[in-house]
Amino acid sequence: MDLQYLVREPQNITPKTPLLVLLHGYGSNEEDLFSFVPNLPEDWLVVSFRAPRTTMYEGFSWYDIDFMDADKMVDLPQAEESEKAILENILKISNHYGLTENETHLCGFSQGGILSYALALKNPTFFTKVAYLSCYPEEKLLQDIQKNKKQLEHLRFFVSHGTEDAIIPLDWGRKAADLLYDLGCYFSFREYIFGHGINQKNYMDLMDFFVK
Repeated sequence: MDLQYLVREPQNITPKTPLLVLLHGYGSNEEDLFSFVPNLPEDWLVVSFRAPRTTMYEGFSWYDIDFMDADKMVDLPQAEESEKAILENILKISNHYGLTENETHLCGFSQGGILSYALALKNPTFFTKVAYLSCYPEEKLLQDIQKNKKQLEHLRFFVSHGTEDAIIPLDWGRKAADLLYDLGCYFSFREYIFGHGINQKNYMDLMDFFVK
């Protein structure tokens, strides 16, 4: 499955050019997180994917959500299909640009963040910096994650959540700290007085995470 995407190419691309992949949330599109571009390192290749499914409202989704049934918050087959498509498209882009010695980073918001947990923890040697924004680790998608600490030790995680989030409860987001701690991962977990989104302090901390 080919995913549509926006791309910001650096002036010079080499086999070592870092790649950052952005995954938007439910009902949004590829333009959302692409707004980060002006503050990201100029020598990075930045790709923002559009989710493959349409929603009944506006925008796109990585999988359908039944808001009336808590047990159907994740359509597992659709989520796994999107997870596979994201990884395949990252590989296609890496091959297209000849990125053979680079670091690949990942940033997901809400539904895109939920898939980012699965992508990074199942394929840890493929990623370096991973940011999870206003999301949570979904157990249904994490049944076969990598638990070898040697495979995970190079990863760096940034996790943020709004204390007033009415879409994904803060308690769900806090599960990330327990998960990443148990896996022996290096991570920063931060809470902000905000709802389901990213406030200015959150944004500045996120940019610092990527730049350093």
